[in-house]
Amino acid sequence: MDFDFTDDQQSLRDAVQRWVERAFTFERRHALAKAGGATRPVYAELAELGLSGLAVPENHGGMGFGAVEAMVVAEELGRGLVNAPFVHGALVAPALLAAAPAAVQSAWLPRIASAEALVVLAHQERAARYRLAHVTTRATRRGEGWRLDGAKSIVPAGDEADAFVVPARIGGADNDTAGIGLFLVEKSTLPAGAVRGYPTVDGARAAELKLAAASATLVTEDGHATLERAVDIGIAGFAAEAVGVMDRLVSLTVEYMNTRRQFGVAISSFQALRHRIADVKMQLELGRSMSYFATLKLGEPAPQRRRAVSQARVQLGHSMRFVGQQCVQLHGGIGVTDEYLGSHYFKRLTVLEMVFGDTQHHLGEVAARMQDTAGVFA
Repeated sequence: MDFDFTDDQQSLRDAVQRWVERAFTFERRHALAKAGGATRPVYAELAELGLSGLAVPENHGGMGFGAVEAMVVAEELGRGLVNAPFVHGALVAPALLAAAPAAVQSAWLPRIASAEALVVLAHQERAARYRLAHVTTRATRRGEGWRLDGAKSIVPAGDEADAFVVPARIGGADNDTAGIGLFLVEKSTLPAGAVRGYPTVDGARAAELKLAAASATLVTEDGHATLERAVDIGIAGFAAEAVGVMDRLVSLTVEYMNTRRQFGVAISSFQALRHRIADVKMQLELGRSMSYFATLKLGEPAPQRRRAVSQARVQLGHSMRFVGQQCVQLHGGIGVTDEYLGSHYFKRLTVLEMVFGDTQHHLGEVAARMQDTAGVFA
């Protein structure tokens, strides 16, 4: 089996890498974070590279690339610690709108591809605990349209987005997989105060969303399967980003160990520390291999795809925690200072642990899907 990247994929990686090195320095990122974490201007620059339309079909103005290209881009953006909503806006949103009627796709996908519009998923509810089927927001048909009532939390880049894809319950109990519809809500139709934005610990932004008889456009009345697939695409994208973040953090740590001196020698010469960095490298490579695994399984049927993505997410959770903590400890006190680049990589890893489900949640998902094999994978 050939795991080499194609020439086009490598060229895409190189283009993103060059942009990061030229246009997104740590000084710029630090300034944006201190100013509140607004990322829309950065996202517009990604659009100039065509990245906002990476997963949008060509007939809607996008590039029509697949999961491997998305993984390549996400990994490089993670390595550069680019705080723009690439996964949410360029990967998850097109996957959700792929289920929409043709008229809705024609109205929104070209705007997503050009970054004229930023559309994000607003699905998390306070009592959901990462369960996608836990939806209490209600959808009511009003004439030819729909109205939504409910609230969503931790909406990524919520106060910068132009529209939200919102799961809302058309029928059934709060935890039923059936009866969940997906709806498009334009922010311009919401009253003042409906979207409350705030900075996040990793230098980005999120928002709380309140919906009170909010006008909505139906995407699909059978939304749970579409939501699961889009979230799996998001998990794979963030897994790739985490690999890039860890890769760069490990490089920073090795560089520090080669320059920091104790007892007249570089601390990289100490055998105990060399063993620790070897363990760190092992966890990084385990995370990388499972990121590849998740990406390659996105085209599988839902049961296999969901299990594979959760398996990858469990390993990434362990890797992120180990790599982050060990690299901070190998730096010493400077590793947690705001002025040092490494601390910001550690904060990003901390946030990535909780996006689309933490490690404990996905461990439960894996366990629920391996009962027939008693832990032995077929």
